[in-house]
Amino acid sequence: MQASEAGKRLAAELRQLRGLAGISGRELAHRIGISQPTVSRIESGQLVPSVPVVTAWGKEFDVSADEVERLRFLARTAHTEVNHFRTVLRERAHLQSDFQEQEAASRLVRVFQPSVVPGLLQTPEYARRVFSLFQLPYSKEDLASAVAARLDRQLALYETERRFEFLVTEAALRWRPGPPNVLIAQLGRVSALGTLDNVSVGIIPSDAEAVTFTSHGFAIYDTGHEDDVPVVSVESVHANITVRSEDDVALYQERWSLLTRMALFGGDAERFLTDLAGQLRTKEAGQ
Repeated sequence: MQASEAGKRLAAELRQLRGLAGISGRELAHRIGISQPTVSRIESGQLVPSVPVVTAWGKEFDVSADEVERLRFLARTAHTEVNHFRTVLRERAHLQSDFQEQEAASRLVRVFQPSVVPGLLQTPEYARRVFSLFQLPYSKEDLASAVAARLDRQLALYETERRFEFLVTEAALRWRPGPPNVLIAQLGRVSALGTLDNVSVGIIPSDAEAVTFTSHGFAIYDTGHEDDVPVVSVESVHANITVRSEDDVALYQERWSLLTRMALFGGDAERFLTDLAGQLRTKEAGQ
């Protein structure tokens, strides 16, 4: 996601502190125990530093306790960013470019969805119907633009240097935003994309013994850079929430591991999708 206002402000103020003191990035890195490239990425806004790093940074330049606390506040704010849909969509037709930017920066993308097929796996018609149900109605032109942008995001699935892992509940696969044929086509799309070497699709059946629960979907973006903490994106009814705090991200990573234990993969997942599509065809034929 694009840097938040708090993140941009924090980066600018930390950069200014070092610049005014006349200390090189390499020297500062040595003093506070991080790498010089990490200093550069923090100052450019590419990486939100942890609260302990911000504290050490401020203390190196002998700023007041109040000033250190203000910098710490900016860091905490930047680590949990809330983008309200009602506000953001006043300025833009859709948010697909934000997700695409995060995906493009990631080597590993993990997506859990309990209620709808993930956007990266959606057919055009399924995507159109999902967008048409959004609480803030799209205009005809914006709806078409959002669908086209979502399909453009899906090109990343064919970039073999990236890996995509999906966990989808049975309830999400059965949710039907249109006639049965729309869902049948969608199940075929999920099955086909699951055959890609860099794509994994896990299905959590309704009768799987629960080892955890999660009431909302989330995505974990990992750049693969050793200095980067993965970023988590959580979509709520009113806003998209971006989580960067290491402790909070760890909670989502642990939840992902537990959800994986409940899922079917490979041939078992393929048979599940085939059986579900068969049930829909039988139901459609009987109507």
